[in-house]
Amino acid sequence: MANRFLGEFEQVVLLAILQMRERAFGLEIRREIEASAQRSVSRGAFYTTLDRMEKKGYLVWTEEIPNDPARKAPLRRFSVTPEGFRALRASHRAISTLSRGLGEILEDA
Repeated sequence: MANRFLGEFEQVVLLAILQMRERAFGLEIRREIEASAQRSVSRGAFYTTLDRMEKKGYLVWTEEIPNDPARKAPLRRFSVTPEGFRALRASHRAISTLSRGLGEILEDA
């Protein structure tokens, strides 16, 4: 099977899910991306990306009942699938290979 490289935002989303582990709920993932990547994430773009990546088989979600009585709707907790890990590894390898020897150029001045 040919390598499927992830787009930048797809990589960021998968990495945030991996970082969040058991706390990988939609709103929390968005907040983690905004804080860690220092970028604004629109709700629409975020959930569209999650849906697209689910269709590609890169992530799955399970429904959980919130502990907070103020929240009525079930929450979706996301996790990365084996296919998502493969795609993330392939993208990481490509970036690592292409950036080899460019440390001085890519470092902050």
